[in-house]
Amino acid sequence: MAIIYTPKGRAREYSPLAANLYEGCSHGCLYCYAPGIRRMTLDAYSSLSKPRSEILSKLATDCKSFRDSRDQVLLSFIGDPYCHEEEEQKITREALRLFLEYRIPVAVLTKGGFRVRRDIDIMKKFGRSIKVGATLTFHDPSLSLEWEPNAAPPFERIEGLRTIHENGIRTWASFEPVIDPDQSLRMIRASLDMVDEYRLGKLNHYRGIDEGIDWTAYLAQATALLRSKGKPFYVKQDLREAAPSIPLYGNEVLMDQYQASPFEKDAGQLFSET
Repeated sequence: MAIIYTPKGRAREYSPLAANLYEGCSHGCLYCYAPGIRRMTLDAYSSLSKPRSEILSKLATDCKSFRDSRDQVLLSFIGDPYCHEEEEQKITREALRLFLEYRIPVAVLTKGGFRVRRDIDIMKKFGRSIKVGATLTFHDPSLSLEWEPNAAPPFERIEGLRTIHENGIRTWASFEPVIDPDQSLRMIRASLDMVDEYRLGKLNHYRGIDEGIDWTAYLAQATALLRSKGKPFYVKQDLREAAPSIPLYGNEVLMDQYQASPFEKDAGQLFSET
């Protein structure tokens, strides 16, 4: 089974290619859609968290086929590349080595907080061919603990991105799901100093919460804030459809404009052992 694949549906709005390195996820987020896909309970899915079988050897085979890709690979849609198990397993670290060796651009998305900082030494070798992001949901740590019990708290995700940003690595933030618009807007404000670009989504079909949210008001405030700070952003189709009266322009609706850049053809051999 291929590890690098082409996402479908709403996932495709994040990246043309993706790879999931872990099974399950120990973060235990209540809104996670993955247990449903696997036909598992959330508790069972959370306790499953482990590297996929023979993941690095299979990924190495795929990387040979995708050498010098023009399209980025996202880590990850299912599971988290910086889950708790990564501290010992170091699967993501070795995967980054492979992507660097085969000159494949990468986008990282995580709720792992400070764990992402461990791989800065490898990430810096990618230049513009990597972007590192976090899913930002709640500003209030008590709400985060309620909804995302084992994920890194909000301040840790923010400070993890700050360290990445200060090391000259491109950063981004995913605002999906949006469970409390006020909390999301507060996190946008809190992240402006260390996030280079944003992806805005919504909450979909979760216990009726999404039906009670004024998506037009949320999108109007979010776009006004980001534009005032000169921050590039993309608005996902489901949020556009929920707030059709909000005008959007140019790159704000072009999903592939914010990919990590392909490696330059004359960049030479960038990979080396660390």
